Amino acid sequence: MPVCTALILHSGPDPLRQSMHYGLRVVERPVPALKHGEVLVKINAAGFNHRELWTRKGQYPGIVPGRTLGADGAGTVVAAHDDGDRDELLNEHVFLVPMRGWESHPLAPEGPFGILGGGDHPPIGTFSTYVVVAREHVIRTPAHLDDLRAAAWPVAGVTAWRAAVVNARVGCAHTVLLTGIGGGVALTALQLCLALGARVYVTSGSDAKIARAVALGAAGGVNYTHDDWPMELGSILGGSLLDSVIDSAGGSIAQQVSRVLRPGGRIVLYGMTVARQASLTMREVLRNQRLIGSTMGSKADLQAATDFIARHRITPIVSHVLDGLENAEEGFDLLSRGDHFGKIVIRMDSTPTSAKL
Repeated sequence: MPVCTALILHSGPDPLRQSMHYGLRVVERPVPALKHGEVLVKINAAGFNHRELWTRKGQYPGIVPGRTLGADGAGTVVAAHDDGDRDELLNEHVFLVPMRGWESHPLAPEGPFGILGGGDHPPIGTFSTYVVVAREHVIRTPAHLDDLRAAAWPVAGVTAWRAAVVNARVGCAHTVLLTGIGGGVALTALQLCLALGARVYVTSGSDAKIARAVALGAAGGVNYTHDDWPMELGSILGGSLLDSVIDSAGGSIAQQVSRVLRPGGRIVLYGMTVARQASLTMREVLRNQRLIGSTMGSKADLQAATDFIARHRITPIVSHVLDGLENAEEGFDLLSRGDHFGKIVIRMDSTPTSAKL
């Protein structure tokens, strides 16, 4: 039976990193025997999300010390319990479905919602060399992606798809503002919106990140550290109005963009990194502007988004590749500093392995 190496949450404050409520530990564990409907995935790459940082800081619900971290992972199916799954999936490249409890309902989860990594629903994570998972919780990796890029896709992909396509309803010739460009969700949303034929503007606290977004196809951008950035945005829009805003900050975003957002325009919030609340004033109400909350999305959303990037050959943007779980702290440092432009990915053992149970 193969042995699995995993990165787990260590109970108690980290004495070396005072900002972290939980430490990290690399452990070895036996891989459990497969049950009916289960497959064994050899994880070749795992992606970081801010969720891991919040989990270590004790700011995420349902944290369980001793659980494996990580919601994004991609690799190869190396074993399956059922003959049909062995015939269909053995040696196929797949990524793990990161959520549970939301299959296909268009508005919200059908049951208790959970995300891989750090908790009991489900009790598995992707920062692990092997993961046992139900067959329906893997999706084939698009042929144009390797495992490193596939590991950068699921959480950012389904979150960006839900925000841009489902809730903002971005379409051809729309004008869109994406705030906080540089993170995985915002960059993925940029790629999706461009592929849909939209004209996209961005904000960032870094002029260099704005320039990189323009190089990827954005029409322009403004630095949100400038007090008058909404006026700067209005100037570069040249009289045009936004159809939608896709935002990760919250706070006063509705008031900041109201004058350059068309009547009936949508502001979609998938995060609140600036403030824990966002509000509408009567001005936005009278303009019929809508403030919409948006979370990760369903498995059906993820499959639709995956089919879309396969058709358009969109490649998730990877900022840094770390070698081995023992170097995971570097990923947390990068997330904390905000130095990344794209996803941070851990590369596991790059040598293909076939496990026999």
